Amino acid sequence: MGKRKKSSKPVVKRVQPKLDKRFDCPFCNQPKAVEVLLDRSTVPMRGRLECGVCGASYQCAINSLSEPVDVYSDWIDTIEEVNAAEPGDS
Repeated sequence: MGKRKKSSKPVVKRVQPKLDKRFDCPFCNQPKAVEVLLDRSTVPMRGRLECGVCGASYQCAINSLSEPVDVYSDWIDTIEEVNAAEPGDS
């Protein structure tokens, strides 16, 4: 009598989700108007973003693990800090 042959299950490849490089502008409210560029060739490494409609721009230092969403979230955090520091219109 022969042994049963083990059936091998097909390998399922997990698809890595693609992160956006274009985001909505908080100043002019245009969808997908802000483009993020990561410059890893310079020392220190820089992340830069710019709105193609209103021209708003921002730069920050990045590390080797940074993604475009990190630069965008740093920009949003900076905008919120500036708005919180300004006196309110009460």
